[in-house]
Amino acid sequence: MEKINLAIIGLGYVGLPLARLFATKYSVVGFDINKNRIDELRNGIDST
Repeated sequence: MEKINLAIIGLGYVGLPLARLFATKYSVVGFDINKNRIDELRNGIDST
């Protein structure tokens, strides 16, 4: 079986749940340009 890697651009109210859902079956990397958003997510905080 072929290994599938996904990238989600934008981890807002659509991108983050989408990344989480896909991560149940695939390898997922999320990208966001908002440094504060990334810091919050790293600390387990989701302000959306």
